[in-house]
Amino acid sequence: MSGTRPTGRLHIGHLVGALSQWAAFSRTDETFFEVADLHALTTAYERTASIENNVTELVLDLLAAGIDPVRSAIYLQSNIPQIPEMHLLLSMIVPVSWLQRVPTFKDQIAALGGDVATYGFLGYPLMQLVDIAIVRADTVPVGKDQLSHLEFGREVVRRFNHLYGPTLVEPQATLSEFPDVPGTDGRKMSKSYGNTIDIADDEPTTTKKVRSMVTDPLKIRRHDPGRPEICPVFKLHEIVNVPRVPAISAECRSGALGCVDCKTECAEALDIYMRPVRARRAAIDPAGVARILRDGEERTREIAAETIASVKDAMSIGRVAE
Repeated sequence: MSGTRPTGRLHIGHLVGALSQWAAFSRTDETFFEVADLHALTTAYERTASIENNVTELVLDLLAAGIDPVRSAIYLQSNIPQIPEMHLLLSMIVPVSWLQRVPTFKDQIAALGGDVATYGFLGYPLMQLVDIAIVRADTVPVGKDQLSHLEFGREVVRRFNHLYGPTLVEPQATLSEFPDVPGTDGRKMSKSYGNTIDIADDEPTTTKKVRSMVTDPLKIRRHDPGRPEICPVFKLHEIVNVPRVPAISAECRSGALGCVDCKTECAEALDIYMRPVRARRAAIDPAGVARILRDGEERTREIAAETIASVKDAMSIGRVAE
């Protein structure tokens, strides 16, 4: 099981990290992929008007990445009522200190400002666990930055099972091959930072964004020697232009390769890499998204109902003595 928030179009960081694994799992396993619109409220509670359109765009990106909606359940988080119900029940056993020590809590506040420090934002990692636990998922594809969230969730599962008996599945992580993809400003590529190259971008837009990327700040002139190990553009070469990486590294270090030429080659390689994905996206009828979500929600609610019933039974909630 995994999911992502409808706060904007997905980008190449998602594609080479999570989505490639999602597509692979969808071909061999029972898979659940969540459009996490409730999670979108944690950082965009004042901008909800865009969520509806973002949901459609996100599903198109998932399909373009190769996820099969027949084999997989793709669903809208807010249409699974068992998720907020289970979140409330589990919140009763989670110490606030556990949530406060999750590294991304302070990091995101520092990056996005104090206005995001809401009650819901603090509880974000707990609802992530619920997303996983409600469908009894045993495997979760994550990037390195989400490992602390998953370990927090595993602690909660162990606490619940210790208190009420073995009820919940303890999920395991599987790391993506490229968990960190640099954005145009040098930070990790993230919708929250506005530094993305999107799956849905056309080739001129991709080229423009790559040409705007920061590089080695000490390589000012063309023939200055560079340090590819700190250059975000070089990291993109390592993903989409692998055969040329040794030569680019050597030419950058010697000063033979200027940043403009390096960016131009990177943009061309990235466009070639993305063409099959973007062609699939262009061939999808957006009108079919609602049906895909309805089908996925029906399948997800079925297992979610079983899970919440077992959780309430274990906690002795909802019983009436006769």
